[in-house]
Order: sequence, then C-alpha cells, then structure tokens
Amino acid sequence: MRRVADQIAGPGYSLICGPELEFFVCQRDASGQWQRYANELGNVYVVGRKGDPQGLLLHMLRQLRDAGLHVTAANHEFSPGQFEINLGHSDVVDAADRSFRLKSAVQEIARQRDLLATFMAKPFNDEGGSGFHVHASLNDDSGSDIFGDPDAADGISATGRHAIAGVLRHARALSALLNPTINSFKRFGPDTLAPWLIDWGLDNRSAMVRIPPERGPGARMEVRLGDATANPYLAMAAIGAAVVLGIRDKAEPPEKLEGYGYDPDRAEVLPARLTDALDALEADRELAGVLGEYFVGSFLAYKRNEIERFERFVTDWEFREYAYHL
Repeated sequence: MRRVADQIAGPGYSLICGPELEFFVCQRDASGQWQRYANELGNVYVVGRKGDPQGLLLHMLRQLRDAGLHVTAANHEFSPGQFEINLGHSDVVDAADRSFRLKSAVQEIARQRDLLATFMAKPFNDEGGSGFHVHASLNDDSGSDIFGDPDAADGISATGRHAIAGVLRHARALSALLNPTINSFKRFGPDTLAPWLIDWGLDNRSAMVRIPPERGPGARMEVRLGDATANPYLAMAAIGAAVVLGIRDKAEPPEKLEGYGYDPDRAEVLPARLTDALDALEADRELAGVLGEYFVGSFLAYKRNEIERFERFVTDWEFREYAYHL
C-alpha cells in the first residue's frame, strides 16, 4: 500500500478514498445452525428495529465512533440481515487502516451478542452478495480535489478521466485482488446489483465505475468492483496502481454507459472465476510492476493453491446431485 501511495505522490498527487463495506449478520436457529438475522421478507433499506430487532447497527456505530473510525453513514441493505457502513474519505493508507479495523470490530461486536457478522462475498444462494465499494479521488499538493473540472466534459478533469481509464484498462487484473476468493465470483452476473461488465457511467449503479453526481470538492469515482472479502490494503493498493498507470499513459475511457448496465454487447465481461482473474493478474505486467513483482508472485501462488484445494474437496452440492442417482 505504501509502495503505491509513494508512486501516486511522485507526480504530486494523493489518492483519497472513502470505503463502503457491506456484511451479513447471522443468528443461530434452534438446531444451532447459522441463519440470517431478522430474516423477514420486505426488510429492504428499512430503519430501526423492523430489520434490526436488537438495535445492533446503532450499537456498532456508537462503538466505531468511539474508536475514532470516522463513520459517516450506515443502513440496512437490500437483503435481510445485510447492512452497510460507510467511512469518511481520507488518504488511501489511513482509509485502508480504518477499513481493516472496521471489519475486525464489526465481527467482534457481533460475537459479543452470540451473532456472526460475515464479510463473505455471497454467503447465501437465495440472496445477493456483499460489496466493498471504494470512492476514490485525487488531491494535489495543496489538498484540493483535482478529479473534477467544471469546464470539462461531464465535469471531470483530464486527470480524472485518466484515472477512470486506468481502472477500466486493468479491471481484469484488479478483480483478482478485489474479488480474492472462489466464492467472490458467485456474486457477479446480470441483474445482481453487482457489476458484470467493464464499464463506467454517470451515477449509474449498474456500472463497474460510477461517477457520483457531486462535483467540485466532491468529485470522485466509485469503484464498485470489489466484494467485502477483499483485504482493504490490497484492494486500495490495486486501485491506486491502476490510477498511477492511467495517469502515466494519459489513458482515455471508452464511451460512458447509458441506461441498462448488463448488456455484454456493450462492454467486456469481467472474469467469471478466480482462475481467470489470477491469469489476468499474471498477464498484466504493468500492474505487477507498480504493485511489486514479489508480492504478485506470492499472491498468485497462495491463491492457486486455494483453488487446487477446493477442486479436490467434495461439496454438499455434489453429494445431493449425484449420490442417490449414481
């Protein structure tokens, strides 16, 4: 992370990040198995005790506030038992520190109530997954946001456009670091509220990179690729590395997405499996050069071993699918 931050600082910039993390809370049923907390139909973006009968989220927010994590917002998410907590924007290293502490704190606070908080990408077949969205902007040496430009197209500066293009250009490799588990790729697909294509759009929540409507000091991009399993340091370092390369190459993004965001005729599809993402990371020598060859080689070795272990493991699905009939 510091290696990437130093490379961003070389041209006189700093990467400012605002993390948003989603997670599920689970409670034990009568048999002792984990099930979704407050698992009632219609608990979508609700407030209060309706979707959170124990007041867990408010309790967490007070604890996180007292720990100095600079929480700015929180809500019940789309799925029952799912919540999101947003952190304030700061320098990328500090943002990664606070994200790491947030994940640890949320899990520990849940355990104190005999609940399970999980940042697993997609823990349930019948519900969507949990994202790790990163709002990213660039400041100059004076601390002023340079991502936006009121006189430029869409209110985005040339540097901002280069940053967007860098993330899009290296998206396939980024997916290995922002979606780092076998389970991660079960979160993707059309109409999932998660990105599926390598695209960008203005306030379009179906795009991989969304440009929120704020401009001026609030101008930024929201990288929606990551899921909540991602290591905050590696995820933000990867985004930062892509930004470095986009600015260095003065890359330009393709035409922005208009309307429906799940049409594969409009943009390239993201990797569908961890294997594909790892291959893309290995092939992206430019990104590896910014992140560090030793780190990338080590990450690839660990993750390919994870895939090997999974492929030898007999799952419950296989037993249900084959045992009786075969």
